[in-house]
Amino acid sequence: MTEALLWLGYGLVIAGILFFLAGSLGLLRFPDVFTRLHALTKADNLGLGLICLGLALQASGLAEAVKYLLIWLLMLVASGIGATLIASTALACGLAPRQGDAPSKTMTSERPAPK
Repeated sequence: MTEALLWLGYGLVIAGILFFLAGSLGLLRFPDVFTRLHALTKADNLGLGLICLGLALQASGLAEAVKYLLIWLLMLVASGIGATLIASTALACGLAPRQGDAPSKTMTSERPAPK
């Protein structure tokens, strides 16, 4: 049984690494701040969860496994707060989310020019 848990742990860690790579690719390829944030928070949280679960399966004791899962829960909360702060700062600075296939416009460019 321990051999099966070891290989399952390896598989989960590898799957987590693939999700981290997908999130990093989204950071590089997506067009604006909001889609990049979405890619990072979703893919990296899932990737970290899979890695922590895989490491928890390989842990030597229950206390160590619980620590890995607590690390994941802390990062879920921290990344959600961080993404919210970044998105609200981007909105406050005038960056608008991209709509459809049109290029992203800033909110300030939509206002009429002063006379």
